[in-house]
Amino acid sequence: MKRLIIFAFLGLSTFAFSQDVKNSPDKGKQKTALIVPAEKAKLEAQKKAAEEKAKLPKPYDPKADAQADINKLVAQAKKEGKNIMIQAGGNWCIWCLRFNNFVQTTPELKEIVDKNYLYYHLNYSPDNKNEKVFAQYINVKEQQFYPFFIILDKDGKKIHVQQSEVLESGKGYSKEKVKEFLEKGKVL
Repeated sequence: MKRLIIFAFLGLSTFAFSQDVKNSPDKGKQKTALIVPAEKAKLEAQKKAAEEKAKLPKPYDPKADAQADINKLVAQAKKEGKNIMIQAGGNWCIWCLRFNNFVQTTPELKEIVDKNYLYYHLNYSPDNKNEKVFAQYINVKEQQFYPFFIILDKDGKKIHVQQSEVLESGKGYSKEKVKEFLEKGKVL
């Protein structure tokens, strides 16, 4: 038993001394904490993402009847001669919120969307996965990366499905790539 305790103590001591130690002043008192740099960076990134997410509009409605909403959009699209752009994702998804905000706050992109599309946010979340709606447009058994976009013509027929990662640039989206994507799916 003594040997086990000694080995455990040596193992924990070795682990503790292998970590970076950081002292930080706290109202005149010194605190010593074991900090694992990778974990600290990860926590900081999560904190920044949460702060950013809190500030962005939340366009997804988990309680919405997506099929009924899309049916209404198809009727409206026929009248207005527009296509429908469905952005699949959820309010939990920072990239989904970033894309929506990017399009809504970039005048050139917003103009293309408003002129050519009816824009709908199709929710996917634990509260409402909308599996029946998604199954009409994609293979729901394949892994999806959010957001992705489903472009429908004015009659509700699928024209194109677009993954968003090809539109990204750094921690956001490329204006040129998004514009090209929006131009490709608009009504001619």
